[in-house]
Amino acid sequence: MSARRPWARALVPAYAAAIRVKSWLRHAGVRQTRALGWPVVSVGSLSAGGAGKTPVVIALAKLLRDGGWTVDVLSRGYGREGRGVEKVQGDSAESARQFGDEPVLIAEQTGVPVWVGADRYAAGTLAEEQAQGGVRRVHLLDDGFQHRQLARDVDIVLVTSEDLEDSLLPAGNLREELSALQRADVLVVRQNEVDADIDAGVTSVNRRAWEMLRERGQMWIVRRKLRFPAPLRVFGAGLRPVAFCAIARPEDFAAMLQEAGCGVVETVAFADHHRYAIADVERVIEVAKGLNGSGFITTEKDAVKLTEAMRGRLEENGPLMVVALDAEFADPSAVLRALEAKLLQAEAKS
Repeated sequence: MSARRPWARALVPAYAAAIRVKSWLRHAGVRQTRALGWPVVSVGSLSAGGAGKTPVVIALAKLLRDGGWTVDVLSRGYGREGRGVEKVQGDSAESARQFGDEPVLIAEQTGVPVWVGADRYAAGTLAEEQAQGGVRRVHLLDDGFQHRQLARDVDIVLVTSEDLEDSLLPAGNLREELSALQRADVLVVRQNEVDADIDAGVTSVNRRAWEMLRERGQMWIVRRKLRFPAPLRVFGAGLRPVAFCAIARPEDFAAMLQEAGCGVVETVAFADHHRYAIADVERVIEVAKGLNGSGFITTEKDAVKLTEAMRGRLEENGPLMVVALDAEFADPSAVLRALEAKLLQAEAKS
């Protein structure tokens, strides 16, 4: 196992013991799990960030919505200023501060109700109380694999090649040991990682992850791609753009830009969920000036946190291009059929 923070290796046993105690308390009934009235589909990961959960939640919300389901999303709203349970409203930088960047992006991209709150049971209860009509109703639980206080009918877990070689927190980024994958109903793996392992002649990520999945589990392959705005596409910020982002794995964003043919001269990375200030924008501008940059590129998740003043300041120094990261299932029809079978089964039991 690799360690991102080798100095923290000595703390891993204590973290692992705490996880085992929590699991034992839940098994003994001391820590309760509560169920909502509608079926719940959880989307989560083993890692603390960067697995690509948000694009998959968006893809699933659209898939279920277009399949005739009434969908909402329950999210923690990491880093938000708001308190209690709130429904996401608006798509401004102020909204991102109030509700969290990812919930605002999910609401913007899908058009479905998104509820935020540390207590996802309370969020789901309020969502059900305020729902108006609709048939075949379902909650999507965002980043829910470790949120076991809320019962779920389907547990979907994203797994990357990096996860399979990583260590537990705080030395690595894993929130649970790999054996936790036995709780999953579905594993989601990336097409490019499967292809890369096959090309290298090594045991592929889907094979290695599959061995950890419980019996009768499923595996879905997802394709991730950047979507550039028309009409200039990859050249929307010129030939020498500077990228900036506040995401868990900025190196992935930089690599995808390069692979798409975008001539990024530098990527300025901030901490995941970083709340931008005008000083951060000035830092990005200074980097661009020093490298004779032609413009700026950022992600949709970052763009929702930029105020009009910040956008204006960037655009005084070059075009600002916002790039979307889309997740697309290799076989969306099969994914929808599998989900519907599980959800209809859950409805029949309720």
